[in-house]
Amino acid sequence: METAKKGKPDMSTRVARFQALKPSLQAFVDTRLPEHRREIFNVIGRGVTEDASLQPAIAEAEGFNVTYIKAEPGKGAALHAHATVEVFIAMSGQWAVYYGDEGREEMALGPWDVVSVPAGVMRGFRNSGKQDAYLMAILGGTDAGHVTWSPDVLRKARGTGLDRDAKGNLVEDRY
Repeated sequence: METAKKGKPDMSTRVARFQALKPSLQAFVDTRLPEHRREIFNVIGRGVTEDASLQPAIAEAEGFNVTYIKAEPGKGAALHAHATVEVFIAMSGQWAVYYGDEGREEMALGPWDVVSVPAGVMRGFRNSGKQDAYLMAILGGTDAGHVTWSPDVLRKARGTGLDRDAKGNLVEDRY
């Protein structure tokens, strides 16, 4: 097998510097709900972000997408599913990953713990520690598709004036 020859000019577009990452505070339809406020950093690929303006640091998603999430204690993502596997890695702090159709099952993750949630399984997560913490999410697929939200989450989000258009991107609902 011949190896690829990549020089510095090619690799410069394939590095993400943490200090240069720009987060979105409204990357998903649930982020206006107080318990689901968090910062989303698209590192590799767009993932399933619903904020069309949030660009990844590394645009080339070749079979997977990487996102960092920063959340205050008690905050995290609402119950949702993806058409791909999602892997969570606790980078700092303590996290609870809950799952199942009603989100009644739960497991704890500490730093560097990893869980792989199968495609189609409803899941959510929250910072269960006492300090702000970071979680990494890795989604399978070059195009990870769109988020499937619990109907209750969509109803609550619409109550804040936030909804999604036919393409799955965030829109202000003025009705």
